[in-house]
Amino acid sequence: MRAEPLPEPTIHSPRRWTALAGMCLGASLVWLAFADFAVVVPTISRDLAVSLTDLQWANNAFSLAAGALVLAGGKLGDVYGRKRLLLIGLAALGVFSLVPALVPGSTGLTVGRGLMGVAAALILPGTLALIPPMFPPEEQPRAFGMWMAVAWVAQAAGPALGGVLTSAFGWRSIFWVNLPLALLAYVLVRRAAVESTDPGASRRVDPWGLLTSAGAAFLLLYACTAGQEYGFGDPFIIGLFCGAVVLAVLFVVSARRVRDPLVDLSLFSLRPFSGALTANLTMNFAFGGVSFLLALYLQEVRGYSALVSGLLLLPSIVTILLFNPIGGRMSRAYGPRLPVRLGVVLLGVGTAVAAVAVRDYHYWVLVVGLLVLGCGLGVMSIPLSDTAVAGPPEELAGTASGLFKVTSMLGGSFGVAVLVAVQQALETHQAVDRARAAGLSSDQVDALGNAVTDSALYDRILSSVDQKTKDEITAAYHQVAAVGTGWAVLVAGVLCVVAGLLLPVIWRRAGAQDGPAR
Repeated sequence: MRAEPLPEPTIHSPRRWTALAGMCLGASLVWLAFADFAVVVPTISRDLAVSLTDLQWANNAFSLAAGALVLAGGKLGDVYGRKRLLLIGLAALGVFSLVPALVPGSTGLTVGRGLMGVAAALILPGTLALIPPMFPPEEQPRAFGMWMAVAWVAQAAGPALGGVLTSAFGWRSIFWVNLPLALLAYVLVRRAAVESTDPGASRRVDPWGLLTSAGAAFLLLYACTAGQEYGFGDPFIIGLFCGAVVLAVLFVVSARRVRDPLVDLSLFSLRPFSGALTANLTMNFAFGGVSFLLALYLQEVRGYSALVSGLLLLPSIVTILLFNPIGGRMSRAYGPRLPVRLGVVLLGVGTAVAAVAVRDYHYWVLVVGLLVLGCGLGVMSIPLSDTAVAGPPEELAGTASGLFKVTSMLGGSFGVAVLVAVQQALETHQAVDRARAAGLSSDQVDALGNAVTDSALYDRILSSVDQKTKDEITAAYHQVAAVGTGWAVLVAGVLCVVAGLLLPVIWRRAGAQDGPAR
């Protein structure tokens, strides 16, 4: 075994707050790109005549690419410089954002957003890993808090910004706007940030670990998305799930045997780190999936425009900002575990309230749900990031922040895939039952079941009937969609509450690491 290298000397940059502004702007671009696409899905579907399943791939391509490669991004930052990789990622994001804006069709959207995800994988680890070497310990919680607040506000405001841009300039503008903002972030980071590396890090990148981890994530996401079309009992879908499990096992075996693995598994021996990853995965699964469903619901069922739908989802920003400093104070007084547990439970309660509002629509109930879940996101932000990134040894900061962002991106991606699958399974079941009760033929029943997930087929069915029948079908579809969406959102809420209650099983108290001193 090689000797443990001495950590790189910490440099408290006099321009660290300017650098943090650029780092936060870069991170916010990533989270805006993650969140603003959902609200333009109905507009793109009508404009390009593509199905929801195809647009799910365009949506998930970004988070899948980022989630699969962010570990490699963290490793490369440790070796070649975290500032350098961050600058490369910012330049790439600005350029790659032009692909979905310029290349026509769903293929351009999927490929372009996948390339944007590659750039995001280079951006995210550096924006977090540069904080510990640039800021003294007493300033790090504040810096992490600002980063997390900006990230969550960007994610919460993504639908609103996407709606504003789409209404004013068309849906392609959500990609055009990234270029000047990425340029501004590039300038701020280049001028103010200091370089940071791990001097003892091996220059070897673990290709087997990269392939198995990316392959496992891809197969799992593909199974969740394709299962909506083929059925989750289909042998092909079952094979995909089995393949994901096999690759995940191979990833762990490889990490234990190779000399310089992509992930140092010793990180998972740190109970607070493992608990923070679990909470982060749950949080992003719920918020990412629910945001996607609500953006579609408000447009497809309630009939709001992209602009209005985005604005209606804004209230959570208020409580995110209000409770962000409260979470920091709670962490200093009681340790990080308590505010993280409380945050996950509040996120679940707020999500469950939103589910009630969806099934029997009252906007004020939805506002209450959004405000409560915003409280949860705000109160856990600082203790979560401080534990996951500043807690592990500094020489593993890049890998730790990479893992933290893996759970963020893949959590959001799987949240969309799984919750949409739940929603559509419930909608299809209800649609088929109603069609059979109405005396439709088997072919007509199958057509209506498929129309739930295929907007083009749904439009063709409506165009072939008279106005009275069209109104009846539309009303029935809206009712079915509201019930399916409500139950899917409720599933996310229950998951959060259960995860919050069980979190101490993973995140046990570990002396000073989880005490008031942190």
